[in-house]
Amino acid sequence: MKKDSFEYNINEIDMIIEKLDKGELSLDESIKEYEKAMKLLKKSSDILNKAEGKIIKVTSENDNIQLEVDENA
Repeated sequence: MKKDSFEYNINEIDMIIEKLDKGELSLDESIKEYEKAMKLLKKSSDILNKAEGKIIKVTSENDNIQLEVDENA
């Protein structure tokens, strides 16, 4: 899995959640892990936004393809 890919980031977030759920980390360690997860979440969100922009661009370049984006999803 490529580092800094969406899938990598989600996997890392899942591993952090597992660590936090175990309750074995100190408060300081928990805060550091939480901060790391939030940074990964931001990177993942940026990746999704970039992908959405590419989809919209492809759609606008080809009138035969229509994309409906559910704003509530």
